[in-house]
Amino acid sequence: MSPEPAAFSAAGFRMRTDTREDMIVIYCIGRLTSEHTDTLKKHVREHIPRTKRVVLDFNELVRMDSAGLGAIVGLYVSAKKEKCELLLFNYNKSVRDLLGLTSLLSMFEDCARTGMRMP
Repeated sequence: MSPEPAAFSAAGFRMRTDTREDMIVIYCIGRLTSEHTDTLKKHVREHIPRTKRVVLDFNELVRMDSAGLGAIVGLYVSAKKEKCELLLFNYNKSVRDLLGLTSLLSMFEDCARTGMRMP
């Protein structure tokens, strides 16, 4: 795996990206709220054409609001159009509850059924 430097946005949210053999893992750290969604979308969309799988690791994500949720859905659609798989890993109970409340949990069913953690 070859780590890229962290991509920072406004205070409160940052990303770290690892390129692996068969996927790109983007570690989201902090708060994914309305002021940070454009940064996330731009960063992820840059990687979608170059891989078959993008993993968003939310292990260090402490909060996500409805704008963050909308960004994730938009990225899911963008990935599908490019025949790329978008997966969420290591999300906390509040993110899981938000996905479930909005009936979006099934979109990420591979890892959502069990709240699977990435090795």
